[in-house]
Order: sequence, then structure tokens, then C-alpha cells
Amino acid sequence: MAKRISSGVIVGDAEHILLGQATRSPRWDIPKGLVEPGEALAAAAVRELFEETGLAVTEAELRPLGVHAYLRDKDLALFAWMPGRMPAPDTLICRSTFRLPSGAVVPEFDRFGAFAWDEALGKVGKNLARVLAGIRACCSARRDTSAMRPTHRSP
Repeated sequence: MAKRISSGVIVGDAEHILLGQATRSPRWDIPKGLVEPGEALAAAAVRELFEETGLAVTEAELRPLGVHAYLRDKDLALFAWMPGRMPAPDTLICRSTFRLPSGAVVPEFDRFGAFAWDEALGKVGKNLARVLAGIRACCSARRDTSAMRPTHRSP
């Protein structure tokens, strides 16, 4: 059986990363979701970012960070978007929903926060923490600041 692929966006800078708290869960997460059949990885990342935060970016504004082993049956394609100014978490709106067993429809994320990288790694699940720590270490070891440079300037 072929692995499924999710595509996600790390929104942040060298100091902070944006996370959404998964509704009815203690875990936080980055905006990400399954790539639809025939959809390009970057297009899926743009779509998921918009659906889960309301942030609209173009594929050209994203920096590819590769496809990473994530779960036993799923890989994770990651992109970075480093805005000139971090979005205010209280202005973000998750439009992606799911239905609870009771029938209530709730958003995938019920709140957002910008966290220091070390704190963020403790808030996400262990598999995502492993992937994010690897990306951070790789960028630091190579002194690759291009992934940490802003790609979009806010007025």
C-alpha cells in the first residue's frame, strides 16, 4: 500500500512558529492536511494554510523543505512561509471543520498561538516534533538562513 502524503506550512521566523490547537485535544499542530489526487504538494500546502488559518499565500512565497517520514502510513511534505511580521494569532480563523459523534460541526483548530521553537516542540505530537526538530537542526548546522528569511513583507 502506498503511503499517503500530507502537506503543511511552517509559519514563523528564526524565533517563533505558529501553531493551532487541535479542537478537543491538548495537542497543537501546524497547518497541514492530505494532498488530494492530482494536487501538487505546494498547492496542497497553500490550500491547507488558507483553510486552517485564513492566511492566503502563493506557491512562490513558500520555501520547500522536503518530504519527511512522518507516520507509518504517511509522509509529510513541508514548506516554510516566513512573513515579514508574524500574523496575530487572534485574527486567524479555521474554516476546516469536522463532525463530532454528537453531530456538532467544529473547526479543526479552535485557537492559535506563536511559540518559541523549543516550546512549540513540546506542544506538538512526538512525530511532528521529530520532523520539526530535524528541520531546525539541519538549517542550524548548515547555517542555512534562507529558510528563516522573510519571503513576504507586510506594509
